[in-house]
Amino acid sequence: MAIHVVEKETKEIINISEKIWEYFSSEDLWNFIVGASIKIIAIFLLSYLIVFIGKRIIARIFKLRMQSPLKYSERRQQTLLKLSQSVLSYVVYFSAIIGALSSLNINVAGLLAGAGIAGLAIGFGAQNLVKDVITGFFIIFEDQFGVGDYVRINTSSAAEGTVTEIGLRTTKIVGTTGEVYIVPNGQITEVVNFSLNNSKAVIDMQVGIEADIEKIENVMTEYLKTLPKQYEELVDVPKFVGVQNVTGTEITIRIVAETKPQQHYGIARIIRRDVKKILEKNGIPMAYPKMMIYDSSKAMSRGDEN
Repeated sequence: MAIHVVEKETKEIINISEKIWEYFSSEDLWNFIVGASIKIIAIFLLSYLIVFIGKRIIARIFKLRMQSPLKYSERRQQTLLKLSQSVLSYVVYFSAIIGALSSLNINVAGLLAGAGIAGLAIGFGAQNLVKDVITGFFIIFEDQFGVGDYVRINTSSAAEGTVTEIGLRTTKIVGTTGEVYIVPNGQITEVVNFSLNNSKAVIDMQVGIEADIEKIENVMTEYLKTLPKQYEELVDVPKFVGVQNVTGTEITIRIVAETKPQQHYGIARIIRRDVKKILEKNGIPMAYPKMMIYDSSKAMSRGDEN
């Protein structure tokens, strides 16, 4: 009886193995696999070419817009350019995935209908994604900041740097030392944009307490008048504000220069360098630490003599 059972099970295993072998060795299956593979490769290759060419066409269109007589904001055009290219990639590759599934004889319509029903359940867990997309839309619509702007964004961890890309879901920022912040738009609660208005360079220099302030003012005024012709970053002639502070051994003088957005750092360095040279050339002493030594024993002896 046991031998009969073993023989029966063995025959069933052999029959199943033969069916599996026949299925995988059938000409129809391999014709389907080869045909579907060729279709899928062709679909994704065509999608890549469409995205590659489409991005360059979009970039060309925006470049022509910038060259037109109409005044377009360069930062806003760069933002819309990046967004348009991202949307093109999403649409084309999503369509490619649908086409690939159709090549595998998968009922895409039924799959999408099922996804629509499942989306109701998934939506409760995708609230952050929806929030990111909505916030990203309003950032772009209200032009809060654009590609190329230098911003500080208050999120769970503050990010500061130059905006390189704005999408509907995330914003990419490159920091001053090269680090890249990828910030979900839904986490952006407050934005400080340093690129919308002109910047101001405030330069404080310390000179000796015995320096001639009138001479300093005359020399600095003549020097500052020459700067706008040399540096296009300056919006107007820098101003010599005057004495900002006086301490026991030094006087602080202040110069204020209005520059184009984010150009004040370089201008401030140039002015500090030149001011130091001009002061030295005109014999105006710079401030330096002074020390007074008090000898208590001599003071006591003088007191006894008195």
